[in-house]
Amino acid sequence: MSILVTGGAGYIGSHTAVELLNAGEEIVIVDNLINSQIETIDKIKQITGKDFKFYQVDLLDGENLQKIFEENSDIESVIHFAGLKAVGESVEKPLEYYKNNLIGTITLLETMRKYNCKKIIFSSSATVYGEQVSVKYVETMKRGETTSTYGTTKAIIEKMLEDIYFADNSWNISILRYFNPIGAHDSGLIGEDPKGIPNNLMPFIMKVANKEIDHLNIFGNDYDTKDGTAARDYIHVVDLAKGHLKALEKLNSEKNGLYVYNLGTGTPYTVQEIVDTFKKTNNIEVPYEYTERRAGDLPIFYADPTKARNELGWVAEKNIEDMCKDSWNFVKTTKQK
Repeated sequence: MSILVTGGAGYIGSHTAVELLNAGEEIVIVDNLINSQIETIDKIKQITGKDFKFYQVDLLDGENLQKIFEENSDIESVIHFAGLKAVGESVEKPLEYYKNNLIGTITLLETMRKYNCKKIIFSSSATVYGEQVSVKYVETMKRGETTSTYGTTKAIIEKMLEDIYFADNSWNISILRYFNPIGAHDSGLIGEDPKGIPNNLMPFIMKVANKEIDHLNIFGNDYDTKDGTAARDYIHVVDLAKGHLKALEKLNSEKNGLYVYNLGTGTPYTVQEIVDTFKKTNNIEVPYEYTERRAGDLPIFYADPTKARNELGWVAEKNIEDMCKDSWNFVKTTKQK
């Protein structure tokens, strides 16, 4: 039996594909390569020494998506990463995000139902909590008012999955709410490499360190945190990937249900701490400037990962130094000549 990994050439998808293959799972990857590179597929094979099928197909293309299920009749579960994810761009291009993320997911779910594949792990986000007063997010909290179209699509898909399970409890669904993934595989072959100007902190730091950008802007240094900069729950992408294996194990061993888990460390780090640790760990300069706060940014939020620990047996193992070291190793391995 095999697992369909949508968006498997992307940042989190590729690291999860590696962990699945190393665990002996059979996978099929589908990715439209809009924000990823075809070379990543070969790198996954290089890291694992395993082969698998890859299809360059958009989830909006229902006809070719059905062909994937027809050609791989042993697909019994799906890990769904595929989706546009740039927060700022989503505010500027809401229709594109609603079309891609929502209709793409609907097409996937319709196809799964047609081929009686009703086991899915959904790549969600802590952004669905919105701007709630609590800084420590627990799965029992209601979804909040999202601050971007990207976040809204995640919240809608979560609700969609809840409604599907309510209507038909032969589905088996796990929703994983990520906090702030950074880092890279320790081989240096795969990591976060967004096209264009990065939206996330670590890719921006790496481009500054690699002299592709002259300095980093730190948005706000007057928050009520230990050093005035915003604090987030940063998690190593490999720990995050391993969380998907634990979620899959639960879906394979438990009765059908709808499960929701935070995947985070439970420890907030400030932007300043990330920058300073990156500089110290890698012995490299990262020029930065403080600038005004960004609208909608919260001073601090982080995960309560207790439920994932108790129910999945999953705990993040890598520390902030690992995140910074592995991120820079990816740049040195793939970007520097």
